[in-house]
Amino acid sequence: MRLYRFRYRSAPDSVFSYFSEMIQTLGLAIAFSPTAEMMLAEAVYLARQFNAKLILIHAGPHGQNEEQFMQRLCQSRQLDPASIRIRWEDGNAVKAILQVCEEENVDLLIAGALKREKLIQYYIGTIARQIMRKATCSVLILTHPSLKPRGFKNIVIEGIDSKYFRQFIDLAVRLGDRDPSHPFWLHAVREVKMYGLAMSSYDQASEDEHERMRQDLVREEINKVEQQLRFLPRSQVKVNIKILSGKSGFELVQFARKKNADLLVVSAPERRFGLLDRIFTHDVEYVFADLPGNLLIIHPGKEESHA
Repeated sequence: MRLYRFRYRSAPDSVFSYFSEMIQTLGLAIAFSPTAEMMLAEAVYLARQFNAKLILIHAGPHGQNEEQFMQRLCQSRQLDPASIRIRWEDGNAVKAILQVCEEENVDLLIAGALKREKLIQYYIGTIARQIMRKATCSVLILTHPSLKPRGFKNIVIEGIDSKYFRQFIDLAVRLGDRDPSHPFWLHAVREVKMYGLAMSSYDQASEDEHERMRQDLVREEINKVEQQLRFLPRSQVKVNIKILSGKSGFELVQFARKKNADLLVVSAPERRFGLLDRIFTHDVEYVFADLPGNLLIIHPGKEESHA
């Protein structure tokens, strides 16, 4: 592992204009649970950060009691219900929420995760898991919503091999803590799936040669990450580059937990989950099964359309 602290020039105004265009519409899948007010507080905070439109989506019963509950929620955040859009939906919750996201052109959907009984562990319920698999927009799963939200201070991001990684970095920086006196951490992770195979070709090498070759391989991978980060548009970001090998997805979760990350950023699968994914676990299923913290799944389709 190598640690870097970057101090770059300020980004041009056009870059920050691009930031504001990445997320134009936020959706909040809101359930009338004990965390409802905290989830709304987080959504309002992010909507203001991005200067985005906010849409509240409730899939379930809709009557006088629900109307009054929603009104109290909005009042708790000093929101005028007339200033935001509320979608009351019935029927299948997953289909209803995804349909609203399509109709309203939602760029980022916010939902909550649940805590397992008697365990310090968060997991994604059936509805949220299906939404993440099928959504065509980015999805933010919050395990620790707060009534006083602030930017994330310890972000782990993967997806370096994706052609959309620059957009991923842009969005991660935008979600970072905005306090210039306290730089936030950005851990850029590169998972090398062929590392073991590459090293096996050096079986006949001496121990010293083997170690030198290993270091050369790691250095080459780090250089690739550095190239991806050379245009990082924030001067007060502490960056840690980590090269991982082993069981993809699983190692990423363990690293995020070790670093006490308050946000893990991953890219959405490039294809829909199929029969083989039910037999052979997909990389992101390790993340779904055992959340290390808040999770952002970036769907490149939306970000690409704004680029």
